[in-house]
Amino acid sequence: MWGESQMRLVKDYMRDDVLRHELNELTRKTFCFDFEKWVTNGYFEGDYIPYSFEEEGRIISNVSANRMYFEQNGQKRYYIQIGTVMTDKDHRRQGLAGKLVKHVLETYEGECDGIYLFGNLNALNFYREIGFQEIMQYRYTLRAEVRADIKSRNAAGFHGKGFSKVDAKDASLKKKYCEAVRRSFANSAFEQENKYSLQMFYTSELENVYYSEELDSFAVMEKEGETLKLQSILCPVYVPIERVICEIQFDYEKLELGFTPRKEEADLFEAVSHDGGEDYRLFIWGDKLKSIEKEKLYFPTFSHA
Repeated sequence: MWGESQMRLVKDYMRDDVLRHELNELTRKTFCFDFEKWVTNGYFEGDYIPYSFEEEGRIISNVSANRMYFEQNGQKRYYIQIGTVMTDKDHRRQGLAGKLVKHVLETYEGECDGIYLFGNLNALNFYREIGFQEIMQYRYTLRAEVRADIKSRNAAGFHGKGFSKVDAKDASLKKKYCEAVRRSFANSAFEQENKYSLQMFYTSELENVYYSEELDSFAVMEKEGETLKLQSILCPVYVPIERVICEIQFDYEKLELGFTPRKEEADLFEAVSHDGGEDYRLFIWGDKLKSIEKEKLYFPTFSHA
């Protein structure tokens, strides 16, 4: 069927323990991460769909399709994100991943608003040859004058008790965080609606999760050098982002968002085009996704599959 007598296509098998363990083994060898606990702890909810070639019980090549539902500047969008594109080292240069990518394109084209992926720098020509287009995103950083004003007000005492790091052993607060991920207010102009599964993949250990009792809000953030990366804000109701930032007690020179701010708050930030730097390039399939660059949007950090 696929040009190899001993090879078969298998798909959507994440609840099959045997095949999933084989996929996980290939993932560990290729990307050095493990998703087994993500599944067994109940965070997988069905939107990650592997398409793989299996041979003699082993997964030898894979491409995943991830169902992504967004609210994009007031419009509902259903995109497919392609991810975990990988082939076992003993089966490379046979066109297996290319066949799987094309199969995913044929499966979902016309059923969604567009297909996209974050391509590794060593695979750019691979995606170009298939026919994907590269576009830019826009990353948002707090304007220097806004940061200075917030710092001045905080020095004068115009702030509350701040955010405190969440203790991973606090079962009650972890449950509250999980509920917040599911039902938070849309604090972004480009909000992933089905974000629970992916955000919990990144944050289930609560390593960079902070909570403000005064705001009843969570913030996921970490400091890299003099830059504070504010990756996610989770509030049950609308809380102005400036109010959230006022409660952050980190000392930083630059604050960078891992999401796109709401339109009415965008003036607080500087939008700079971002091509992925040394990590990736954003590739799209479908004209509607050109709006990402046109509307100066940024795919949420925790939406990367």
